[in-house]
Amino acid sequence: MNASVDISSKKKDQLPSLDFFERYLSLWVILCILTGITLGHFLPSPFQSLGQAEIFRVNIPMALLIWVMIVPMLLKVNFKTLHQVQSHWKGICVTVFINWAIKPFSMAILGWIFVSHLFSDYLPAGQIDAYIAGLILLAAAPCTAMVFVWSNLCKGDPNFTLSQVALNDLIMIFAFAPLVGLLLGFSSITVPWETLFLSVALYILLPVVVAQFWRNWLVKKKGEAQLEKLLQTLHPFSLSALLVTLVLLFGFQGEQIIAQPMIIVLLAIPIIIQVYFNSGLAYLLNKSLGVSHSVAGPSALIGASNFFELAVATAISLFGFESGAALATVVGVLVEVPVMLSVVRIVNGTKNWYNASLTKPLP
Repeated sequence: MNASVDISSKKKDQLPSLDFFERYLSLWVILCILTGITLGHFLPSPFQSLGQAEIFRVNIPMALLIWVMIVPMLLKVNFKTLHQVQSHWKGICVTVFINWAIKPFSMAILGWIFVSHLFSDYLPAGQIDAYIAGLILLAAAPCTAMVFVWSNLCKGDPNFTLSQVALNDLIMIFAFAPLVGLLLGFSSITVPWETLFLSVALYILLPVVVAQFWRNWLVKKKGEAQLEKLLQTLHPFSLSALLVTLVLLFGFQGEQIIAQPMIIVLLAIPIIIQVYFNSGLAYLLNKSLGVSHSVAGPSALIGASNFFELAVATAISLFGFESGAALATVVGVLVEVPVMLSVVRIVNGTKNWYNASLTKPLP
């Protein structure tokens, strides 16, 4: 999800916070689940028509919805802030390590433990590999926009957050496809490489290029205030596109969920575990390196949150609307806000402990 204002010109106390729709995102997801299941059951033909509207395995309606979701959030990212990476190199190193060396692999392991073994008797046998694939896709892309909100709520350093998000987006262009392919291969899941690279181009590379061109042109011609106004205008459209996407997904997944409603709960368990594991590890690593709390907080939150819009789009492209992979990524949307808010509370509640026992910074 995208925050409603650009933070590049804001002071720390002016950063965005959760608005009404973001705060109750899980509620809207539940309503979309019910709406999608109901419509999919009583009006299956329109959903089937939408699902068949494809070119080169790319669903056109879904691609348009994903662009409406992704481009506004990428407008907030200023790649010119990458020069600030050196100012927070310890926190940056920790977050990059968690995002790219720990989180995707830990999710693959948790998927193998829970989905393939502990929960396998309670899940559709034909979808086990697809569920694991969806979990991997969810963990392989670090969050791009909601982290600005989490950073604000834990009074994080805005310069660190900006530079970290810009760096993650740059890494994602090159690392997402190889990392996903590697982990899917480890899980013995056939990787449709052409579709995977097409997804990266369509849902990462092109939106980044378009958003940066648009952002630079707008700031140069009309200034930061106009960019902020544009983001506020686009925000409702971005959220609406997400909700419509969820209705479509659950319109296709409805029969499966009605037959086995515990699927959502079971898939949520490894997602929740990996959020707490990765955020806790990032938090403690920053503490051991003597990093300030204003950097350690957002580092932990960036290390744990996911770019679920990209995960949903890629899962649909690779495996289809009706796949377990698509459903697993949507479960990530369902748990995102309440789980991340709980991490924010933990980070804020332990600030005195963190600062009181902070180790001496390394040279």
